[in-house]
Amino acid sequence: MNVKTNVILSHEEINDKIRRIAFQIYETNVYETEIVLAGIYKNGYIFAAQLKQTLESISDISVILCQVNIDKKHPLAKITTSVPPEVYQNKSVVLVDDVLNSGTTLIYGVKHFLDVPLKQFKTAVLINRNHKKYPVKADFKGLSLSTSLQEHISIVLEGNSYKAVLE
Repeated sequence: MNVKTNVILSHEEINDKIRRIAFQIYETNVYETEIVLAGIYKNGYIFAAQLKQTLESISDISVILCQVNIDKKHPLAKITTSVPPEVYQNKSVVLVDDVLNSGTTLIYGVKHFLDVPLKQFKTAVLINRNHKKYPVKADFKGLSLSTSLQEHISIVLEGNSYKAVLE
């Protein structure tokens, strides 16, 4: 079977989405002095790091970057973060991932943060595929894309050539 690939977001378009989402996060947290961007390992964390850089360039908000380690094949396994819960307690937290597909990873990430009192909790994704298995939504999204279940989206956020590809 011949699999066709299509670039759905180019490097420039991804940078535009990062900038727009950063502004949306800033608008939602305009009165905050410090927020936490919790990126789901691997691409979610890279995306969160890019958002942090942009947020700090457009605002005075101090951004704490947190890596969230979730085993995507076994989401019930222990979830860990690169910063202790005391760091994000009573703060505004944005859970960040690259693609929202079924919602499994995001919902278990949300569940982890519910064990700590937070001031506000939001979610951000670069691409929302609209195949929800759980009642989870992205508060900030770069692109909503209806795809078939057989299609796959790959995100490349490394180097100087970001892209999102539909396979």
